[in-house]
Amino acid sequence: MDLNTITEVVRRPPDRPGEVWREGDAWLAGGTWLFSAEQPDLHRLVDLTALSWDSLVPSEAGLEIGATCTIRDLYAFEPPAHWTAGGLIAKSCEAFLSSFKVWNSATVGGNICMSLPAGPMITLTVALEAEYELWAPDGSVRTVDALDFVTGNHLNVLTPGEILRRVRIPARALRKRVTHRRFSLTRLGRSTVFLIGTHTRGTSDLMLTVTAGTTRPVRLAFDTMPDAGTLQQSIDVIAADVWFADPNGTPDHRRHLTKHFAEEIRRELMSGDLP
Repeated sequence: MDLNTITEVVRRPPDRPGEVWREGDAWLAGGTWLFSAEQPDLHRLVDLTALSWDSLVPSEAGLEIGATCTIRDLYAFEPPAHWTAGGLIAKSCEAFLSSFKVWNSATVGGNICMSLPAGPMITLTVALEAEYELWAPDGSVRTVDALDFVTGNHLNVLTPGEILRRVRIPARALRKRVTHRRFSLTRLGRSTVFLIGTHTRGTSDLMLTVTAGTTRPVRLAFDTMPDAGTLQQSIDVIAADVWFADPNGTPDHRRHLTKHFAEEIRRELMSGDLP
């Protein structure tokens, strides 16, 4: 879609792009949502791709993902064999409701900052206990836990002109045992619910991440593996206004699916069959 209110594109922003931020600006990376709808309040685009941020930086500490990393590049990444949770990366990329054209241009940071309930990069990074590095226009930097970033449907903690610079996933989370469940109304449709369970080797813990069915990510953490009743009760106490409603599912439907899949995840992680 043509954005007929845009009068300027900043193609070569400074290394700290917040320095040029002003009201009516929008950050431009993949632009897959930006150009899909009218943006009457915008007058200028600031192109982040010209900054050439590193897309993927694996290390002993974990995986750093640049905000402008495309979904295509993330999907192509081959994690080390000892990162047993690394398979979630490809699975989360496959959860996009998108064409190959979107994959080639959509970015990890863009999906997170859109902050939609079904954003699979949110699911991935919350489940793997990531942190987000945020840059403000005044030059300050802050770090936010991925769990705390999204606050509601299309809502997050970003302040005007603030930008997501990178995502850091710790190695300890990438070494966990994992399993997931996802439901959509059609094979390639938007997620109705997306759950990921992780378990630390040598312990009896469980961390269950609930997304897509809720307006913001929900984490249920247990030091010891809960029994079925305890897990179900933990889901029951999720506030009614946190469950999401749209054409892909009612809150009751999403709660039912979450309880069903959560028990499957619990049993699978208890079984010892997973690597």
